[in-house]
Amino acid sequence: MKVNIEFDCTPEEARRFMGLPDVEKANEIYVDAISNAMKGVSNVDQLQDFAAHLAPMGQFGLKMFQEFMESGAAFASGAGSNGTKGKPKD
Repeated sequence: MKVNIEFDCTPEEARRFMGLPDVEKANEIYVDAISNAMKGVSNVDQLQDFAAHLAPMGQFGLKMFQEFMESGAAFASGAGSNGTKGKPKD
């Protein structure tokens, strides 16, 4: 049996329903800080230095974070490694 449920709500309503914190102000501060930092970038070397500060482990760190997020999403959707998605355990 397959059951689909649709919710028609705003992102704010979904955030509250799921009990997630409101990070709008923190996001605004972060975006402002990034914008201010980028104003001083005038060449590629400065941009690379700035990127190194954002991601100290470089591409490896970003790839590791991406894999972490993908595995979390797969776990949340029920895609276990044993292929028992949606099946009860004995």
